[in-house]
Amino acid sequence: MISRAKAVEALLVAVGLLLAPAARAQDNVEVGLVGAISMTHWPLIIGLKKGYYAAEHLKLDLIHTPSSSAVLQQLAAGSLDVTVSAGLVDPIYAIDRGAAIRLVRLEIQLPPYEIDAKPQYKKIEDLKGKTVMIDAPRGITRIYVERMLVPHHVNPSSVDYVYAGATAARFNALLTGAIDATILLPPFSFRAEEAGYSNLGLVADYASDLPFTGAAVNTNWAAKNPDVMRRFLAAHNKSVAWFLDPKNRQESINLMVEASKLPPEVIAKTYDFLMSKPFFEPSGQISRTKMGALLAALKQLGDLHGSTDVERFVLPGVAQLSD
Repeated sequence: MISRAKAVEALLVAVGLLLAPAARAQDNVEVGLVGAISMTHWPLIIGLKKGYYAAEHLKLDLIHTPSSSAVLQQLAAGSLDVTVSAGLVDPIYAIDRGAAIRLVRLEIQLPPYEIDAKPQYKKIEDLKGKTVMIDAPRGITRIYVERMLVPHHVNPSSVDYVYAGATAARFNALLTGAIDATILLPPFSFRAEEAGYSNLGLVADYASDLPFTGAAVNTNWAAKNPDVMRRFLAAHNKSVAWFLDPKNRQESINLMVEASKLPPEVIAKTYDFLMSKPFFEPSGQISRTKMGALLAALKQLGDLHGSTDVERFVLPGVAQLSD
């Protein structure tokens, strides 16, 4: 009787295993990032460490590239599925030229740059006739710098522009004395101030209507993987919400220190700076007003050829538009 009972028990266990749902396989997502881990990747790091992507059965393969344009080239070619924290100018220009890319959310909705200059220059007016380094002749940082020059009665044509795409390169050019001023992101802006260079002001105080970064997808991949796309955005939105919760300050700092290998005091200062204004877009939406302002500014630069209709640049049925 005991043997028969054990046999029945074993049979029930075996049947239960057969009927139990199989563990759900993880979906791989190829995510392109610009440069090494930086402040713009903070929510992504949080989502990975807190398990938000894993909870949505996603495995992220992070692909680091040296520039935003390189990320967009790979995204358009289908070598990448999605990119987060891409400078918005590059996907906008790529879409304008017919690339299979669309935006799905805004990330940083205020430009966190500042203009730093040699110690002898104390105000924006001092830049007249000086050498200023920006990212590119028709790049987004040109728009930002000129938003600051014009209210201070400095004609942009009176400034001698030179170019370097990465913040690190612009910072090094300032340190070597090769330029008079440049536009920098944290933590390079903090390091410049600590070294005695002048902070001439925050771009966010002059360009609050111009968003900075966003998430973009390859449209062919998104069409084939709508559920994966939905789960990715759901996890990412949770990551942003967790990051923006003040009670998570210290853990956020610890996670970024671990990921970036930068000193804790630098990361803490960067975190506090990012919380000082609504830099990160909290809702996962794309503001028509902000996108419209950016598209109009790029059109004025002369490098955006098609319509500035916001819907032309976002993924229908996925991107959530707000006023």
